[in-house]
Amino acid sequence: MKLFTCKQIAAIDQLTMTLEPVSSIDLMERASGEVADWIIQHFSNDQPIVVFAGPGNNGGDALAVARMLGWCHFKCTVYLVPLGHELKGDPAINLQRLGEQGKVIVKRIDSEESIPELSSEVIIVDGLFGSGLNKPLEGLAKSIVGQINLSGATVISIDMPSGLFGEDNSHNDLSGVIRASHTLTFQMPKLSFLFAENNPYVGNWEVLPIGLHPEAIGQTESKYFYLDQAFISGKIKKRTKFSHKGIYGHALLIAGSYGKMGASVLASRSCLRSGVGLLTSHVPRLGYEIIQNSVPEAMTSIDKDDQVFSEAPELQSYSAIGIGPGLDRKPKTQLAFRKLLRTKPAKLVIDADALNILSENKDWYDLLPENTILTPHPKEFERLAGPSANSWERLQLQLQFSEQYKVILVVKGAHTCTTFPDGRVFFNSTGNPGMATGGSGDVLTGLILGLLAQDYTPEEAALIGVYLHGLAGDLAATENGQQALIAGDITNQIGKAFLRLE
Repeated sequence: MKLFTCKQIAAIDQLTMTLEPVSSIDLMERASGEVADWIIQHFSNDQPIVVFAGPGNNGGDALAVARMLGWCHFKCTVYLVPLGHELKGDPAINLQRLGEQGKVIVKRIDSEESIPELSSEVIIVDGLFGSGLNKPLEGLAKSIVGQINLSGATVISIDMPSGLFGEDNSHNDLSGVIRASHTLTFQMPKLSFLFAENNPYVGNWEVLPIGLHPEAIGQTESKYFYLDQAFISGKIKKRTKFSHKGIYGHALLIAGSYGKMGASVLASRSCLRSGVGLLTSHVPRLGYEIIQNSVPEAMTSIDKDDQVFSEAPELQSYSAIGIGPGLDRKPKTQLAFRKLLRTKPAKLVIDADALNILSENKDWYDLLPENTILTPHPKEFERLAGPSANSWERLQLQLQFSEQYKVILVVKGAHTCTTFPDGRVFFNSTGNPGMATGGSGDVLTGLILGLLAQDYTPEEAALIGVYLHGLAGDLAATENGQQALIAGDITNQIGKAFLRLE
């Protein structure tokens, strides 16, 4: 799914009206109908509804929603907030239609004294401001938002929580943003929904289709994308009848140290679940029995050091290399890692302690082979690229790092964000909070490594690996719950995740 800036979405709306063709009031009616249907499906009509309608198109949507709920015998009260502007165009038409219907009470808020007291028992529909907002709320508008947030009521925001910007909220006053329980957004999520610090305002968001024209979407360029099942399913390679292990690659995983062999076990198991033909796990000498007993399907390469990685094996026979889980950062390990980088492996995944070693030796960044995949969590990324004040700023740093060093960066978290040297950004749609557990990242590393070894491109391996990892986590949470989920549960569901894609 393509993602767009709010300005682009407004342009797509206009293009839809031309191409379909459809009038702006009918497109508003279509969008409002989706919101009203959602409310009807989720709430009883004996619950009072309070609708706040601003002076623009978002207010027009809210007025249409109130009319539709009125026809379904919801007890609605609309508070019109003109903010010194009389309604024009489509919002004015919807205000007239609402008055002609006569089923909904309409009141005006022209001063702070006319802001109503709100019970926690009501359902509030927020239609104050939509995606066109570009400056922080102040004055009466901010006071209304404050009263809504203090009410404790369930709040449903139309398209955007009022006061939130669609992309960069670095300079926004978040005290003037609606804290929505649900955000019902049109056609595709807004970029700001995918950033952690905005979650308290967006709440549970859901995309409602409003029939924006496919051609309008198709001809609008974007560097932002949202991974979905259809896209990933189309990239999974089918096995042929005469397949054998020799054509599915040989992965080398360099992982584990004394006391951290579990990381090697987790990454090895997930690598094997990727469908790779062969896996060799390179471990310290004292890890030999652990890896042989825990992952009998893997071959083992033994380091000359008892406790840490100190020297890589000969690399010629391996299709792809992964390094980092449980590696430790001893001086001899750092030297061995630098030597590995200087061999310029064609396909390389770097995670965990290998990333931390890199961040301690920033002059090594230029040694990274083109299209190397780095999989940091946010703190590891901060060590690599420097601090940022919020997720938008971090994304800019991530894009800059990918472009400068020609690498693929997978910054893990909710909506794991993958950036490419050409400036494209992919947000993931799978995964859940139960995956915030030790070893989950090791599972991802092994999965991406296994896909790389099977001759998927680095881009394909990163995107498929991220999506599959999250999907396996979702399946594990369904079976075990989020609280009890452990990393091994994710690995155990990779097979079912593949089946789901098929």
